[in-house]
Amino acid sequence: MTIDSRQVATGILQSVPFARTLGIEIVEVAPEADGGVRAVVRLPDTPATHNHVGGPHAGAMFTLGETASGAVVLAAFGQLLDRAVPLAVRAEIAYRKLARGAVLATARLGRPASEVVAELEAGQRPEFGIEVEIATEDGTPTSAMTVIWTLRPN
Repeated sequence: MTIDSRQVATGILQSVPFARTLGIEIVEVAPEADGGVRAVVRLPDTPATHNHVGGPHAGAMFTLGETASGAVVLAAFGQLLDRAVPLAVRAEIAYRKLARGAVLATARLGRPASEVVAELEAGQRPEFGIEVEIATEDGTPTSAMTVIWTLRPN
């Protein structure tokens, strides 16, 4: 699988204005050895995104994680956009430790993209999980998130 990370970054930030509002940056989008896809997305440390204790607001952290998962979806299934619409179905996030400073979300496709495509081609509406770890820039984990996506056939 070949991924144009600049095209994915542009696509995500154009289609999700709220991510631009928060200043979210796409750091990396790359294939993984097992046929999966990984995306790393960054939320800068700005007073506008802080909560009452000085860390990133929970809503900003959620948006960061969902944006990272969306980058994975676009990278893995962007070639199918003429046949299907990607939609987040549900998400769960666990806030485990107060974050300070900029945070990074690393998202990974939970199963091979080829399986998802095969389900779509068989006339099904596939669902698949994207696992997201959110950590400070020094690597300290602060949150974990799972976003379940679907490809709704047109």
